[in-house]
Amino acid sequence: MLHKPVLYAFDILSAEEYNGDRINYKSTSVEEFTFAPMSNLPEKYIIGLTGNIATGKSLVRGMLEHLGAYGIDADELAHRTISHGAAGYQLVLREFGKGILLENQEIDRNRLGKIVFQDPDALRNLESIIHPLVGTAIREEIRKSAADRIVIEAIKLIESGLVDMCDSLWVTTSNQQVQLERLKSDRSMAENDARIRILAQPAQEEKISRADVVIINNGSVEEVWDQVVEGWQSITPEENIRVEYPEAETWPKQ
Repeated sequence: MLHKPVLYAFDILSAEEYNGDRINYKSTSVEEFTFAPMSNLPEKYIIGLTGNIATGKSLVRGMLEHLGAYGIDADELAHRTISHGAAGYQLVLREFGKGILLENQEIDRNRLGKIVFQDPDALRNLESIIHPLVGTAIREEIRKSAADRIVIEAIKLIESGLVDMCDSLWVTTSNQQVQLERLKSDRSMAENDARIRILAQPAQEEKISRADVVIINNGSVEEVWDQVVEGWQSITPEENIRVEYPEAETWPKQ
């Protein structure tokens, strides 16, 4: 069974609304945010999970949650930091203008994505706004979680510095044709847009060269499960028993 993460309010971020599925964060002073390395928490083992787009990061995080880890989706937190009224909202508008707004005044992430994935400078500017906010949120979630195994999923885990929080680095990888087909079928992306997203990212080999565990995801979900269990048992030798594939589980999309 997947464990739904609990989202907390932080010292410099207050929870404006929480209905079980959504929480908005506000800050009176965004300048208070910093992205300093996290203090060591010896009782917690933190897995950093990354990989390029459509390589199965969320699938692997879901499997690790099934095995007992507390999952943190950094990319979802990033989306929430720029929702209407949240800490990064006005900063993003100041940088990219009101032309990225929908009628309901929320930021159109598809429109914003098309801008930043074709302009490396624009992408760096967006990340300089979002990464400190996400780093603060993640540190607090780790601190308050009762679990002793944590998995942080983030597409920019290395580039943002979040990897410095982690005890091990897991990387998912798929060939480009598999990535392309997933983006077209699972996310309804036009082929040209999908190719732009794939090519805008660093070569997968750069992440793989730093990885402690590499999950190759070109085949079946069961093959991914076997690799995840092997990696999990390497960090939990006290639980080194055979874990059967959970047939009834509904995994996240890739």
